[in-house]
Amino acid sequence: MRTIFSRQAGLLACLVVFCAALPHEVEAQSRRYRPPARYIQFKAPDQAEGRKILEDFRKLGPSGDYYLEFDLRVLPRRGDTRVISGGRLWGGRNEIGPVSRVELPAVDDTSARRLLVQNGAQGSVWVAPLTGAITKAGALDASALFAPLAGTDLTAFDLQMPFLYWGDFVFEGLAPVRGRPAHVFLLYPPADIVALKPELTGVRVYLDTQFGALVQAQQIGAEERVLKSITVLDLKKIDDQWMVKVIDLRDETTRNKTQFVVTGAAMGLDFSGMLFEASNLAEAVTPPPANRIRRLGP
Repeated sequence: MRTIFSRQAGLLACLVVFCAALPHEVEAQSRRYRPPARYIQFKAPDQAEGRKILEDFRKLGPSGDYYLEFDLRVLPRRGDTRVISGGRLWGGRNEIGPVSRVELPAVDDTSARRLLVQNGAQGSVWVAPLTGAITKAGALDASALFAPLAGTDLTAFDLQMPFLYWGDFVFEGLAPVRGRPAHVFLLYPPADIVALKPELTGVRVYLDTQFGALVQAQQIGAEERVLKSITVLDLKKIDDQWMVKVIDLRDETTRNKTQFVVTGAAMGLDFSGMLFEASNLAEAVTPPPANRIRRLGP
């Protein structure tokens, strides 16, 4: 059931089949803009140390499974703010990496849908309506990974954040973000992502040095222009575990923003592995009991 977005599928396989075109592909890659590393200290930081920091970060996550209820707050540069309520997320980890089952509410004439978002080195995304047979994301338009969800600027790419597992990266050192020190990495997209979104030339991420958590990610275009920013605005401690409460997604071109706001959370759960199987995505899932969900105020 793996989709076109798997990094072992899609255009990488086409390069093998259509080997006659390989010299042209190599030439095109060599002309592609590659954002330069911006070393923050006077000398380049230890890249082996940076690799270990990133590999350790990839292993982090909440203890046990978890459940979130969330709103999407849409703040356009011009116009009124609107709130899309009723989002739900079941999260956990399997042998591939972090995995989430996300349920988005219907907006206007769009139907509500479920997404299965598998992260890790072999990440994939599946999509299904709330009723009817499962539809793979790969069966949609190829740009579905970057298509807006629920009438917002949120995309499946933002939910998955596959760039955290890209293999081509540079460790840029330490920099302050929102008053706290963070490890900075510049990651370069693989060929399949380049084919889907050629204007995306890299992603710069900032990892908090104390908590080992992502605090900001900037999608970069040509000439180092920031296309989109993802910033963690607020955290909440729930059952002795820190959980993201508010994430700000800002389109730097339109200046529109969407905020992912967690309104309820249950931690330390234990879901059946079947919950995160693509073949079961079209099946309804009951949230945890109300007494297990902690409501998060303003």
